[in-house]
Amino acid sequence: MTTDSITPPVQAVSGRANGMRSIWLVAVMAALVLLLVSSVAIGTRDVAWADIVAALGGQVDSIGQAVVAARIPRTILAGLAGGALGLTGAIMQGVTRNPLADPGILGVNRGAALAVVVGVAWFDMASAQAYIWTAILGAGVAAGFVYTIGSLGRGGATPLKLALAGVATSAALSSLVIAIVLPRADIAGGIRSWQVGGVGGATFDDIANVLPFLAVGFVLSLLSARKLNLLALGDELAAGLGERVALARAMSVLGAILLCGATTAVCGPIGFVGLVVPHLCRLLVGIDHRWLLPFSTLTGACLLLAADVTGRIIARPNELEVGIVTAFVGAPFFIWIVRRQRVRDL
Repeated sequence: MTTDSITPPVQAVSGRANGMRSIWLVAVMAALVLLLVSSVAIGTRDVAWADIVAALGGQVDSIGQAVVAARIPRTILAGLAGGALGLTGAIMQGVTRNPLADPGILGVNRGAALAVVVGVAWFDMASAQAYIWTAILGAGVAAGFVYTIGSLGRGGATPLKLALAGVATSAALSSLVIAIVLPRADIAGGIRSWQVGGVGGATFDDIANVLPFLAVGFVLSLLSARKLNLLALGDELAAGLGERVALARAMSVLGAILLCGATTAVCGPIGFVGLVVPHLCRLLVGIDHRWLLPFSTLTGACLLLAADVTGRIIARPNELEVGIVTAFVGAPFFIWIVRRQRVRDL
């Protein structure tokens, strides 16, 4: 059989796969637009479409228009945070080849949270930039610690050891946060509310402060797609193909830490988005990171927006924070992944 007789069927299969991916891309983008509109229009208070249109045009002359104006930055932040967490999860699962990798499960969120709490409680930290830099530093230290612990012993950093190290580290860091906050009644209320994880009360100033960090994180992470494809083949084969393995892994992890730390600083530690989204996207577009990373970004934005809208509806006239809603979705999914994957490598 000649090469020419093999190539056309392969190209046909590849063309069909790309065609399906394009269809899913259009579907996810349409869902994102619908959720953005829903997030602006739906809440604990009903508003008229005329008020929505007027508020989107910058007019704030009534209570309804003021309500919509307050929802706009909340909607933007939910989309950015969801995209960042979804992309972070895909990066972490690709770098560690661990199907359970997630900023929450690996303790990265809690590391960022502990760093912020220490800064507030012991150093009277108040500026937004200080929050963000401190959270990024805490996320980086936690990620390094978990990977080091998970690499000890025979077999190196296996998925099971990383998951166990992450869960244990997350529990320990959560206990430290409680120990620091309990004696400080002056900050306890705000810290506990922030720890739940949410996007309520977001302002355009919050977005402006965090946007440069997110932008750099998005760029570094999306540029890592080809490198992650090579790392998936194994370190030795990737090095044989000319990839600098250590540099590739460092670049990918840096992007994920920037995204996770900046998001945690402004929204609090929101869990399970980075776990659920990459697995869902693999079902739609496969394991090619050139498709998986952008899809995880868009789908993560959709998931967090949907969770935020759901939290406003099911608890009227109050609201459930988005971190609570994602936990209800993510915890059963985590159990399903453990049972189905049996903690194998990706």
